[in-house]
Amino acid sequence: MKASKFTEAQKAFILKQGEEGTPVAEICRKAGISQAAYFNWKKRYGGLLPDEMRRLKALEE
Repeated sequence: MKASKFTEAQKAFILKQGEEGTPVAEICRKAGISQAAYFNWKKRYGGLLPDEMRRLKALEE
């Protein structure tokens, strides 16, 4: 699988913007990601802190 160019902290920041009410299209445009990637991250990491995201990723590998 291709390695992500975004760290867990960056993903958490992007997801937090969505939780704060910023339109998803605007978030994705600024971050340079597709809306599908945003929603995949949200489904996988929604509500997790960066440390928790790292632990989840390590467990999955």
